[in-house]
Amino acid sequence: MNTTPAVANDECAPYRQRRLLLVERMKASGGGVALIPTAPEQARNRDTHFPYRADSYFQYLTGFTEPEAVLVMAVGPGAMASQAILFCREKNLEREIWDGFRHGPEGAREVFGFDAAHPVAELDARLSELIADQPALWFSLGHDAGWDQRIAAVLNKVRAESRSGKRAPPAIRDVRAELDAMRLIKDATELATMRRAAEISANAHMRAMRFVAPGRYEYEVEAELLHEFRRHGCEYPAYTPIVAGGANACVLHYVGNDRVLKDGDLLLIDAGGELGGYASDITRCFPVNGRFSGPQADVYDLVLDAQAAAIAALRPGATFADPHDAALKVLAQGMLDMKLLAGSLDAVLESESYKRFYMHRTSHWLGKDVHDAGEYKEGEHWAPLAPGMVLTIEPGCYIRPADDVPEAFWNIGVRIEDDAVVTAAGCEIITAAAPKKIADIEALMRDARGG
Repeated sequence: MNTTPAVANDECAPYRQRRLLLVERMKASGGGVALIPTAPEQARNRDTHFPYRADSYFQYLTGFTEPEAVLVMAVGPGAMASQAILFCREKNLEREIWDGFRHGPEGAREVFGFDAAHPVAELDARLSELIADQPALWFSLGHDAGWDQRIAAVLNKVRAESRSGKRAPPAIRDVRAELDAMRLIKDATELATMRRAAEISANAHMRAMRFVAPGRYEYEVEAELLHEFRRHGCEYPAYTPIVAGGANACVLHYVGNDRVLKDGDLLLIDAGGELGGYASDITRCFPVNGRFSGPQADVYDLVLDAQAAAIAALRPGATFADPHDAALKVLAQGMLDMKLLAGSLDAVLESESYKRFYMHRTSHWLGKDVHDAGEYKEGEHWAPLAPGMVLTIEPGCYIRPADDVPEAFWNIGVRIEDDAVVTAAGCEIITAAAPKKIADIEALMRDARGG
């Protein structure tokens, strides 16, 4: 739990601006009232909880990180006034002794710039007043069964009072659809935070490269990553780190991280820190003994070339699929050249036989969630890229043992992943500090071992 206020007044401008943008989007559809609850606390076991993290949508609009809170946006149509109302826990000095600082409604209103704030215990009593006679209720049905029941009960309560002139909202709109579109384009504050998260994470990967050696365990390397994240301010890892040596690198979501690292293995690390609620996401592969073997280098350089082709295709006006298509052509041709596949490039692409060794897409959105909000298609067409979007570029090649696969390539799994910001001129790779050329990786590891 927090022991001090999370933000100060001068840090709240981005959140107020986002709330204003949501107001405008709601007004364009006739207004109404929106409810955005934060995430509940989750029990880890008997009487302890997992570390608390606010809901990404709620945090995006408020900056408020305490549990048991709900944002209500009452939006009048046209030029009518709108209000941002927070419901949160009351001040409780006794609980603060045990759990840490609480803003309370009045403190939250002052610090975070809400128009009004009330105790969260009053929410159910006030909800019927807030939604009555509104043209629409903006809520995300289906995401939380408990909240769905609460909303249904409030709607029925308003409908039961129809003879007194109250009217329930005739429409329910998905507020997350509007917020998803907003979250796709990062503002300057978000990008600054993501650049810092990327910098910390890149340093963590370099720390792992310097540390790794045959005989160490995957979890020892994981500990080096986590140390670097936290030491520089990341609240958490953005996701469970993947530290996969040897054959484990061919398991896409391997998180056991409990095997000993052997001389001759490649080590795949997919890990990023979360800073200020924003994720970074980096994957690097390097040899446990500091030197790539010939087959390892062949696969690695193929994936690196595929990533370079994807990055070259990343620019405003391109579609989300263009980097993937560019990487795929390079990977498929390389698989043919290494005798992993047979036939023509066109036949491999058409039959999708490459999926035996490359079965995922090259990118995903990145932001407050590691697989961030936002649609990937507009109708039947892939979404166009625009400045301010952030996405990963992560081609890979994973070669499991098989009778028709050259033995020299068995158990080589390579993925190279960077975080890219779409800019007016093309893109900015914000994780570039983590080395990825073979010569640079080997030099860093050699220097760490004293030559």
